[in-house]
Amino acid sequence: MNSSIRTFGTDVSAQSRLMQLALAGLLGLFVIGFVGFSHVEAAHNAGHDYRHSMAFPCH
Repeated sequence: MNSSIRTFGTDVSAQSRLMQLALAGLLGLFVIGFVGFSHVEAAHNAGHDYRHSMAFPCH
């Protein structure tokens, strides 16, 4: 029986991983912090509901 395993992937540098983590963190801060305090009601409600779903205090 012949079997082979093929893996497809790339090496990711530590700098690239750090950049991805930083950008994900900034996106999270934007959603929780800025959108949640927006005067646009739909955006505010979405941010507010997300904060409650993650047990993040907002009141």
